[in-house]
Amino acid sequence: MLLRGALHVHTTCSDGELTIEQVIQVYESLHFDFIALTDHDYLLRSGAYDRIDDIQTNLLVFRGIELTVFEKGYVHVNRIEGEEERLFVFNHPSELGLSIEKVIERIETLRSRMPLDAIEITSRGFKTPEYDTEDIDLVKVATDDAHTRLGCGRAWIEMECRKDRDAILRAIRKGDFWNCYA
Repeated sequence: MLLRGALHVHTTCSDGELTIEQVIQVYESLHFDFIALTDHDYLLRSGAYDRIDDIQTNLLVFRGIELTVFEKGYVHVNRIEGEEERLFVFNHPSELGLSIEKVIERIETLRSRMPLDAIEITSRGFKTPEYDTEDIDLVKVATDDAHTRLGCGRAWIEMECRKDRDAILRAIRKGDFWNCYA
């Protein structure tokens, strides 16, 4: 089954402009099959995602969180939850203003604290090709990092996969997908 998904989406549960319901409606209208809600850890209230299961939708909705990790300043890492699998994504390195060598140093340091599976090669849905390099030994993913309606659907992944949370996360970890841009 061909699936289209967004791995980095914000809602009013942190600093996004759309509610969970509105985000789901937008991505359904864009013919996505799954999205990962990844609101900021420092703004996300306990239980904020509890109502997801009550929303009528054909989208597979992952619960996630954008972690703020302090490491010579700070970096953002998305933790996306499957049923048993977890995916960790180093977010938007271009926003750090660091060289490739410094980003690689941050990745190596972070690996002593958490697993890292992938790195975003986009910033707010725009490709940042300098991070799409073999020097960084993480899977490269395109994401929206959508905070607004206009930010939805700028960059996504597509894959041949069962519509199952753990199967999707395993496929991403293996790099079995395509990055796509509007």
